[in-house]
Amino acid sequence: MKQFVAKTVEEAVANAAAELGCDAEKLIYTVVEEKKGLFKKTATIATYDETDAAAFGEEYLTKALAALGVEATVTSVLEDDIIKMSIDSARNPILIGKGGSTLQALNELVKLAVSNKFRHRYRILLDVAGYKEDKYDRVVRIARKQAYQVIKTKVDCKLDPMTPDERRVVHNALAEFPNIKTESSGEGKNRAITIKYVA
Repeated sequence: MKQFVAKTVEEAVANAAAELGCDAEKLIYTVVEEKKGLFKKTATIATYDETDAAAFGEEYLTKALAALGVEATVTSVLEDDIIKMSIDSARNPILIGKGGSTLQALNELVKLAVSNKFRHRYRILLDVAGYKEDKYDRVVRIARKQAYQVIKTKVDCKLDPMTPDERRVVHNALAEFPNIKTESSGEGKNRAITIKYVA
């Protein structure tokens, strides 16, 4: 977090954008204070970036898990505009849940908390003991196998429903395949990818 003071909020935003090297419209900030005196007026804003969001997310998640009676260590790294948070606990299987359902719920909870705090949507991805990375490897392996089958038979194939991050990994993995196009369809938990043959 960095603070900027100027005569008006607009001026403080312009100064912050210039110093931080970004567009004023893309600046993430909150108004800390506005003083309007008889002879002098000032405005103070606080700007935020991914490191602030990651630190808040770590603290929020640690406290939320402690409230549930789960002692855990949370660390994060920034990678390709994604805040990747890793949880380590003696109760990892409970945090993952059946088919990763508890982990997905925790992911949504942290995303909401961070978005609410900073009034900005950050891409956040939680993992527990490498569970997500293993799942990505598995779904990509299945998707590639099906893609080869679609190329061979020219018959479309619909995969099982996946979470948004898993679908993104599959779309990326199949992007380089010749004669293959991927489309997501369905709502909520039923949203799934169809692998299509294109001439």
